[in-house]
Amino acid sequence: MKEVYSNEQRRWYDKDPILSNAVHILEQSDDETQIKIALNLIKIIIEHNIEDGECETVDDILNAVGLSLEDNRNSRWYDIDSTLKTAMNMLQNCPQSTQRMIAQEMAQMVLKSIKEEDSVE
Repeated sequence: MKEVYSNEQRRWYDKDPILSNAVHILEQSDDETQIKIALNLIKIIIEHNIEDGECETVDDILNAVGLSLEDNRNSRWYDIDSTLKTAMNMLQNCPQSTQRMIAQEMAQMVLKSIKEEDSVE
């Protein structure tokens, strides 16, 4: 049975179609790809925060990461792995403009990873 979506999005990342699509593809990826992309997402988010002046010290970076670790929910698909959970929570806490930029980079990472997997097989 196909899911029917209302005008209100069920998930935070469904507000942006590019982000929603990238997250969906990531969800369907294998565990190794998910971890690899999660680590890259954390790096990209921290770099964006430094560029935007939101992170100026190591403490700022640790606080940004620490905020995402306080979330104790475990019912979402990305809660299974702490690295993936941290990356997704950091992404969720970014401003929408930053999410949009990161979504495009994330989509490119996911597609690149899938192409690499296909060329190995």
